Amino acid sequence: MDNFFENRWTKNMLPESFWNGKAAEPALNIKENDDNFEIELAAPGFAKKDFEITIDDGCLNISAEKEQLDENNEENFTTREFSCSSFQRSLQLPESIKDEDIKAKYNDGILSFKLAKKEESKKLPPKKIEIA
Repeated sequence: MDNFFENRWTKNMLPESFWNGKAAEPALNIKENDDNFEIELAAPGFAKKDFEITIDDGCLNISAEKEQLDENNEENFTTREFSCSSFQRSLQLPESIKDEDIKAKYNDGILSFKLAKKEESKKLPPKKIEIA
């Protein structure tokens, strides 16, 4: 399975601690089932609207960007704090995936995907051969 998913490029401006000590890579889990692959990507602090997800040339491209502006007006001065958080990650998909049947969900800081397998690539149960 490791050969199927290849990280083509990553970019990240968030602190290293967000990504398990690895700069430029959000934590990622990939699980293969008989009928699909399940991917979970840790992306805390974002909202659904912050993500852009595309499939291009067999790659699942995930990017997110969040900007925040805090302004405090007091008697004689104004303070403004601006922050921007973003990342990009691209995964090479196996040929056994149905591109048109990929589902994404974002809940509690986890972006999850279900990638359905093509019928011909699903694992078939053992077939018993009768002896003549």
